[in-house]
Amino acid sequence: MDDYPQILHHCGADGVTGSCHRLQIAPDRALLIDCGLFQGQDADHLDSLEQHRVRFPVDDVLALVVTHVHIDHIGRLPYLLAAGYQGPILCSVPSARLLPLVIEDALKIGFTRDRALIERFLAEVEHRLVALPYKTWHTVLDDDRHRLRVKLQRAGHILGSAYVEVESAEVDSLDKVSGQAQRTVFSGDLGAPYAPLLPSPRSPYRADTLVLESTYGDRRHEDRQHRRARLKAAIDRALENGGTVIVPAFSIGRTQELLYELEGLIHNAHDARWRELEILVDSPLAARFTQVYRDLKPWWDAEAHRRLRSGRHPLSFDNLYTVESHDEHEQTVDYLARTHRPAVVIAASGMASGGRVVNYLKRMLPDERHAVLFIGYQGAGTPGRDIQRYGPRGGWVQLDGERIDIRARVETVSGYSAHADQHDLLHFLQRMRHPPRHVRLVHGEPDAQQALKTAIEAWARSAGHALHVSLASPAPA
Repeated sequence: MDDYPQILHHCGADGVTGSCHRLQIAPDRALLIDCGLFQGQDADHLDSLEQHRVRFPVDDVLALVVTHVHIDHIGRLPYLLAAGYQGPILCSVPSARLLPLVIEDALKIGFTRDRALIERFLAEVEHRLVALPYKTWHTVLDDDRHRLRVKLQRAGHILGSAYVEVESAEVDSLDKVSGQAQRTVFSGDLGAPYAPLLPSPRSPYRADTLVLESTYGDRRHEDRQHRRARLKAAIDRALENGGTVIVPAFSIGRTQELLYELEGLIHNAHDARWRELEILVDSPLAARFTQVYRDLKPWWDAEAHRRLRSGRHPLSFDNLYTVESHDEHEQTVDYLARTHRPAVVIAASGMASGGRVVNYLKRMLPDERHAVLFIGYQGAGTPGRDIQRYGPRGGWVQLDGERIDIRARVETVSGYSAHADQHDLLHFLQRMRHPPRHVRLVHGEPDAQQALKTAIEAWARSAGHALHVSLASPAPA
């Protein structure tokens, strides 16, 4: 049994989507961390069915632990259950509120629109959900062979996000732990410090092995003051030009954080035009998430609670409007494209690979009055990455099979990415009282992983830590 625990990566090893990691504590016992969908280039080599199908064994999985409810971390849950998984779904208390909304949307897109089938599946999911408080050990298994427990800690990525501490130990014939328990930490997606609404993540006390995301392993973000100034400057230009600022944003996380920042800018504005600026959320799903975010105020950070106590409503303010129906959406796109009324439109999807934001882009990219503002990571192979890359050169992008020339301004404010940058990822490791012997890098493109590996190794040498860094490889199919 000396070869256990082992870590296998069913997806999310060498890309930025489709996270799914297995901690094998014995040949017949395992823990699964996330089970997400592929997006963008990560899915290019697979057809729509193959990219979702669960081909790995599930009979030995004791529990699924969900780090957070973004689709690239939980989107394959329906396929996991279809493959025969029978165990619990462990997640934080806020995630337990948000997860059914995400899965319902995924079912409508990828499975069925039959309401009865959707309701039956959601009932099954809610029956399996086990909501865990942060900072508390939860025993998954305790018998004559193993003791296995998990603890969730705030990750600061989106509301409810967590990194996972797993403690595993073999038990001898006298029912005693044989040797020291192994501590494995799965970072999930770590957030940047000082993000709106969310407390910053704190490092674990110790780990033997750290499985660490590397999405921005080769970059540094702007600090909050600078990114807020850049956000304001982009909107100021829209006010001058009579144009719309289109913000592709994921329905959960970035939409709410951006609303929080916009409320602050409007509240502090001296320009009367800001007081009249319309902020449109054109996503029924984002509107539902925003309502749940409001209900989950106890998990907001101290700054957000100070705003509430002063009588402000960071996610519900006078300038904020929600576009609900498809007819209303089409009317809004047409109205903003024809008129010179400045507005900020936040619409899904975050990488412009589908959803309502595509209709805005098709109408407004050819018009220099408008602007596209990216606040999140744009995966390779997505339209968002193409707009980000070719837009500043006056290039073009393909949307719904059409070639769309890009004349609108294209701007990126990276600090709203909701992902830790290289500096933050290093700090997560450096602030551990007992750093790991092994760091396994996942969830990143090759250049980002290699840059972070080099930075970690340089720190380990200077600090005198015997630390091995490896790049994850996908598990055999």
